[in-house]
Amino acid sequence: MKHNIILTKKGRSVKGTIHLTGSKSECNRALIIEALSNGKVKVENISDAADAVLLANILRAKVKDQKLALGGITQSEIENPKAEINIGPAGTAMRFLTAYLTLQNEEVVLTGSARMKQRPIGILVDALRELGAQIEYVENEGYPPIKLKGSLVQLSNKVSIKGNISSQYITALLLIAARLPFGLELHIEGDLTSRPYVEMTLAMLQTAGIKHSWTDNVIAIAHQEFTTASLHVEPDWSAASYWYAIAALADEAELFLPGLTQYSLQGDSVITEIMANFGITSQFKDGGVYLQKEVKPVFRKVFDLKECPDLAQTVIVVCAALGHEATFTGLETLKIKETDRIKALQNELAKIGVKLIEKGQVYKLDLSEKFIPERIFIDTYDDHRMAMAFAPLAMLINEVEIEDEKVVEKSYPAFWTDLEKVGILGEVKA
Repeated sequence: MKHNIILTKKGRSVKGTIHLTGSKSECNRALIIEALSNGKVKVENISDAADAVLLANILRAKVKDQKLALGGITQSEIENPKAEINIGPAGTAMRFLTAYLTLQNEEVVLTGSARMKQRPIGILVDALRELGAQIEYVENEGYPPIKLKGSLVQLSNKVSIKGNISSQYITALLLIAARLPFGLELHIEGDLTSRPYVEMTLAMLQTAGIKHSWTDNVIAIAHQEFTTASLHVEPDWSAASYWYAIAALADEAELFLPGLTQYSLQGDSVITEIMANFGITSQFKDGGVYLQKEVKPVFRKVFDLKECPDLAQTVIVVCAALGHEATFTGLETLKIKETDRIKALQNELAKIGVKLIEKGQVYKLDLSEKFIPERIFIDTYDDHRMAMAFAPLAMLINEVEIEDEKVVEKSYPAFWTDLEKVGILGEVKA
């Protein structure tokens, strides 16, 4: 049963220290690398995000004398052709496991939530089939659930994939490349969306001893062995973005986020540059980043979020709340996320009189009818980022009710508890 949470905040200042969970993006990549390395690579600071915990349980489960659960099933059941792994709403796990399981000597059905069955997987499946994987669709062509027969017999080492689709497809292929007998030559067609996520993958593989070349639009990884390595997962910059949003909507803000580094592998660290437009300074010292609010006019009118789509909801809501008429580009992948995030944003922004107008691939805020209500109810659409992107409105609105308080567990389980540390109080509604 879902329970909503009602947020209230006295005053418009925030001050405190927030310890963020490990990056889900880094952690999920590290876990696959660990599994592929045959014990040579170890992951440190595993994220407590539900998606990462689930993937860790699936990949790390072993069988001794007793049966141990593997993503909700047992190893003995994996040996049964009817075995099924249900990853729920975990999109990253779906993409990464689709590639990983093609190398395992087992037959398994990979499935997920109702929404997951609506999220396309065909581009990745086609690429894996070209390489020699045996994958069948169980229900609808191009969508989960899928049946993987494992033990890929490589037919080719060259595959092409469009660059403007989810970077998780590309990452899934790169993660298994070194284990393919003939390696992989990946040709990226057109502009690459979310390039920092691909660069993150390659950097983590390199730490684990896997070399690559990237020339023009071709990434090549030869067959090679992993080396002994430790992959330390940095705190999550995506989670940090909500604190930047809170600071932006505050009159006064002094926040410290330990563990975050200036030169991060995570593309979402660009939030420091984006939020500088709204008067938030970022000072890296004492092993973390200090955020401080300085009142300043906002001049930037266009935000290209192609390389950081997970920041889109946060940035758009901040602009709307501050009354800043901005234009946004690079949102092509938002419609195939946990929900159709464009439609969800349009629905919820309408509750403060704001329109997000779509013209081709350009989106613009219309603030002509904007107002700040006394209270507001936010639907989350089973999307963790909808809940957390709209929660900062508690800095401006007396009562913000968020649907399904547990939705944040996907990436940031301690979110509501952390909000209380700066005076944003949450009351769970029975």
